[in-house]
Amino acid sequence: MFESLYEKGIQLITKLKKNMKNKLMPLVDKILLRKRAIIESINDELKNICQIQHTRHRSFFNWAVNLLSGLVA
Repeated sequence: MFESLYEKGIQLITKLKKNMKNKLMPLVDKILLRKRAIIESINDELKNICQIQHTRHRSFFNWAVNLLSGLVA
């Protein structure tokens, strides 16, 4: 799965699980993984302040409309 996503230009960044092969990870990705909890808590606070509901969107346009409507409200 990793190879097929990488060929499409999508880079999957996750912590190493026990059933995963050990791959070299760039330093920037390691730093982002360490800061993931902080990034997620900041995003959660911004969603709470702007009263944006967590929804799943099938297109970028729908996501952008939801984000803008939350910021305007």
